[in-house]
Amino acid sequence: MTDSTDNTEIGFTEHKETLRRAIGERYLTYALSTIMHRALPDARDGLKPVHRRILFAMRELKLSSTGGFRKSAKISGDVMGNYHPHGDMAIYDAMARLAQDFNVRYPLVDGQGNFGNIDGDNPAASRYTEARMTAAAEALLDGLNENAVDFRPNYDGTLEEPIVLPAAFPNLLANGSSGIAVGMATNIPPHNIHELIDACLHLIKAPDARDETLLNYVPGPDFPTGGVIVETRESIAESYRTGRGSIRLRAKYEIEDLGRGMWQIVVTEIPYQVQKSKLIEKLAEVIQTKKVPLLADVRDESADDVRIVLEPRAKTVDPEVMMGMLFRNSDLEVRFSMNMNVLIDGLTPKVCSMKEVLRAFLDHRRDVLQRRSQHRMDKIDHRLEVLKGLIIAFLNLDRVIDIIRYDNDPKAALMGEDWSTKRVRATSEKDYVSPLPSKSGELTEVQAEAILNMRLRSLRRLEEMELVRERDALLAEREELAELLGDEDKQWAKISEQLRETRKQFGNSAPRGQRLTTFAEAGMVEDVPMEAMIEREPITVICSKMGWIRAMKGHQALDSEFKFKDGDEARFAFHAETTDKLIVAGSNGRFFTVLGANLPGGRGMGEPVRLIIDLPNEAEIVDIFTAKAGRKLLVASSDGDGFVVAEDDVIAQTRAGKQVLNVKDGVVLKVVKPVAGDHVAVVGENRKVLVFAIDELPEMGRGKGVRLQKYKDGGLSDATTFTLAEGLSWLDPAGRTRTEPDLAEWLGKRAGSGRMAPRGFPRDNRFT
Repeated sequence: MTDSTDNTEIGFTEHKETLRRAIGERYLTYALSTIMHRALPDARDGLKPVHRRILFAMRELKLSSTGGFRKSAKISGDVMGNYHPHGDMAIYDAMARLAQDFNVRYPLVDGQGNFGNIDGDNPAASRYTEARMTAAAEALLDGLNENAVDFRPNYDGTLEEPIVLPAAFPNLLANGSSGIAVGMATNIPPHNIHELIDACLHLIKAPDARDETLLNYVPGPDFPTGGVIVETRESIAESYRTGRGSIRLRAKYEIEDLGRGMWQIVVTEIPYQVQKSKLIEKLAEVIQTKKVPLLADVRDESADDVRIVLEPRAKTVDPEVMMGMLFRNSDLEVRFSMNMNVLIDGLTPKVCSMKEVLRAFLDHRRDVLQRRSQHRMDKIDHRLEVLKGLIIAFLNLDRVIDIIRYDNDPKAALMGEDWSTKRVRATSEKDYVSPLPSKSGELTEVQAEAILNMRLRSLRRLEEMELVRERDALLAEREELAELLGDEDKQWAKISEQLRETRKQFGNSAPRGQRLTTFAEAGMVEDVPMEAMIEREPITVICSKMGWIRAMKGHQALDSEFKFKDGDEARFAFHAETTDKLIVAGSNGRFFTVLGANLPGGRGMGEPVRLIIDLPNEAEIVDIFTAKAGRKLLVASSDGDGFVVAEDDVIAQTRAGKQVLNVKDGVVLKVVKPVAGDHVAVVGENRKVLVFAIDELPEMGRGKGVRLQKYKDGGLSDATTFTLAEGLSWLDPAGRTRTEPDLAEWLGKRAGSGRMAPRGFPRDNRFT
């Protein structure tokens, strides 16, 4: 039994290990496939396989930049059937993106039809659109038929596709790339070709150049939608050095003068990869939620260009302040996270610096140059061999004609003849000498075929001279190519010459070749407080007994009759300004802050205050008043506990408020009064009054406080502060102010019981 159990456990362990190994191997295979064949671009040509196959298929369809267009469905169908066995919609989406000049800095596909727009609308179906290559795409493919790169079989082995494109410019940095692989991602911003080629030329002259030096040539990304980069030079340099970082990009705007002091902001360029329609929605939400009270309206007046109009609430506000808050609260400013994770030599994923990416491109260009030069040499050698045979034929034309006319196998006869012993035809040209073959007198098969395929009209005397000139020119070209392949300095000089030609074609002098994205300082606008952005206007704050609050324009008479809902009436009414912060004290001991400008207008009944702040349903509003910096407040509970708190400490930053007075078990906040004087007067529900020095109360930020007055039954009714020398005042039932100058009878220590209230004290036990 024991042996059987042991064997079972051993077998289970073996199967477990086998399963783990199998899953691990398959997942690794999937991960590598995703990394190499889908998500990460090649550092040499900056393309993912799907983009490379799209361009190659368009080349095979002869869709040049100066030729005609073909249906996108035909292109995506060829790509899917011949090279990329995936969904045709995925292929079409990838092709459509290459045609969008708001997504790609230098579009590689020239689209005709609806290929989407900056609002985020999708392209039309592939059966409706047409496409061809752009000049930039042709530059990437240049040299493909000259053995510049290696080819590999396609997915079914019936055709061949290039492993990488020759790439006449550093496309990886020029157009950027983004993708998510297994366990890694890439996000590379686009750059300006002119600047990139300048950096490449410098790197050719100084291979050991520092990363910071390259920043003199490439100061930062150049996004197709323009915008303004507000990142520091040091931060950009660090991002390029490490291959990781983030870049702050803002919308570009201008201030339009409308006359009579009126103005409006016009946004002409929005950040990269921000959809204009969603940006408008976000700005409308900012207006609705009053996050930026200065902004009154937003309009989209865009046609072919971007034109977003932002109207201020008043002409007296600062445009820079308003834009600073909009940058903080909308996608008018975004952060582009840079992660230059690419495939080096198409195999190894690595996070590279800008210098490493440019070095990979330059090394690739050198390899392409060597391969193209060698390919040209091979072509020249073949042509020289043919020319050698043709010249022999012209020098011995009569014998060649005789062989062709009478011999049964002219090809074999031509190859078997020893032409070095034959006579050379005399020439009447003084400057022309027809040299004999230098090595062997026998013709090769290639030469014999060329002679037999020669047309009769080519037997002219002039043609013989042209052959010699062509041979001499090819010999000179071959000598130059041999020197080029044997001298590294000449190779880099040739690469520099090619790069300058590319710069001339796509650089600053080309359409959209100039830098689109500018640089600016971020400034200190973000530190401006919210209230500084609001136009200062007088308002009358009205809050009903049921908690409906509103703000009427101007300072209305507080004894006016205001409209309320049925069964409701006025409770709080006071004058304030739109820039004021209003403090709402709840019976649960929490203090809330509301900006005067954020209160609902006074046309209707207002809104429930509980929609503006998170005041629980069971809590009541104890008081609402205007905040004043530096003032102190006396807070007390119904249990008779309290303390003094700085008003600045009760200002809340969120709608959840701030807990100031701790209460529990049915105890509520009863009194909130500004401190004005040197003594405190407390009255309980038992009508006993106690007066003591305010110095006996502690100043706290939060807590339960200390005992103000002792009660046998009931609790606190009211409390106030006053100056002892001026006496204690209150309103009598007739509304007249009465003052008790001599308070010796009620004066005592804190936490005492007190004495019965003076004659004429109000029956509601309140001082005011």
